[in-house]
Amino acid sequence: MKDLNHIKHFYFIGIGGIGMSALARYFKAKGKFVAGYDRTETELTDTLESESIEVNYSEEIENIPEQICQDPENTLVVFTPAVPKDFKQFEYLKQKNFSIVKRAELLGMVTDQKYCLAVAGTHGKTTTTSILGHLLKETGAKVTAFLGGISEDIQSNLIMQGDDVVVVEADEFDRSFLQLSPNLAAITSMDADHLDIYGDKSELEKSFREFVSRIDKNGKLFIKNGLSLDGVTIGINDESDYSAQNIKVGEGHYVFDLKTPSSTLENLKFNLPGKHNLLNAITALAMAIEYGSPTDGLARALYSFKGVKRRFSYKIKTDNLVLIDDYAHHPTEISAVHQAVREMYPNKKVLAVFQPHLFSRTRDFAEEFATSLSKFDKVFLLDIYPARELPIDGISSAWLLDKISNSEKALVKKSELQQKIKAENPEIVVMLGAGDIGAEVEKVKKTLLHEA
Repeated sequence: MKDLNHIKHFYFIGIGGIGMSALARYFKAKGKFVAGYDRTETELTDTLESESIEVNYSEEIENIPEQICQDPENTLVVFTPAVPKDFKQFEYLKQKNFSIVKRAELLGMVTDQKYCLAVAGTHGKTTTTSILGHLLKETGAKVTAFLGGISEDIQSNLIMQGDDVVVVEADEFDRSFLQLSPNLAAITSMDADHLDIYGDKSELEKSFREFVSRIDKNGKLFIKNGLSLDGVTIGINDESDYSAQNIKVGEGHYVFDLKTPSSTLENLKFNLPGKHNLLNAITALAMAIEYGSPTDGLARALYSFKGVKRRFSYKIKTDNLVLIDDYAHHPTEISAVHQAVREMYPNKKVLAVFQPHLFSRTRDFAEEFATSLSKFDKVFLLDIYPARELPIDGISSAWLLDKISNSEKALVKKSELQQKIKAENPEIVVMLGAGDIGAEVEKVKKTLLHEA
């Protein structure tokens, strides 16, 4: 592949994806011509267009900008595995001999020859990466960070404050993270997921071990205590190398001491609820300390972190009504949200609204989904969001609903969701899922606030 410095034009097929859009923003900031296609217009694509990145929404070849079509020698086309093989623009660009790479390959090229901090894991990597990027930025590092979510602090998925160090989210989907060769890496979890790609958990774990083998020989691996890997351990109230001790919950945040291999940082404050988020914070702190961030600035930096959109995001937060939006789409993540909301609101009734994501994931983890959802006081299920999949015979939200042991449950259509929630006169509502439920959250918010 050519030196990226000599590429003048970048064309992203699937530019509205969270990982693709961060790379698009990066090359736009580098002074390149950047454009792309996506299937639907979203808040994120609107933002890209406001940043002078050209986006089209029809696969017809004439929508490809002239700058791209006329200069294949100096153009790089980037795509995601979700792009269909018969996609018209993709086929045309391939026939015209454009240089074409997957998003993961491009990320590997960007991080090559740079000091790289990578965060992997089936859960927690987006929040951990965002905290880590924030910690480095706030303590003065010349950092570029590619985030898998929109940071509330900068309203973006890209931090650009220099090129000394790069922070990336290492995605296990489609084995994308095997394009990276990090200096410091973390694995937050290895729960079974993406079985449509891997087949079974053992193949997923094998892929994580291959990722570990790609860490620089002078580098370090950070792991949640209990994972079947060797590395610097992360834990809570235990003997891990980095461990949160003396934890208190007060006024909506955690206060804790961080025991490190060489010292203890006292009275750290962290604003995200849930033990899973506390582990994410400890992982980010450990990586920042090992990288060389000045510890006297980390407490202030951690306290100032506001969170990531759709990761336990408060949309309404009053004494009488709370609406929380979260990306949770795996049983472990749903249980983590439940733990967090119970810890913050121990005596209030919680309504969970869940949109299952993928027919295959719903099938593969049906019993686990039923167990995690049954913990809430009441459950509303939306139809399964198909994403890249066709329906699977017999797999539906009605089928999943039957497995939920809680009798307070119902199937709800999106068209009636706002009124159904309002009729509950709820105290706490958590809306969960990785599909298009995020768009419904804003409608529910308006309905509840209008009636409040």
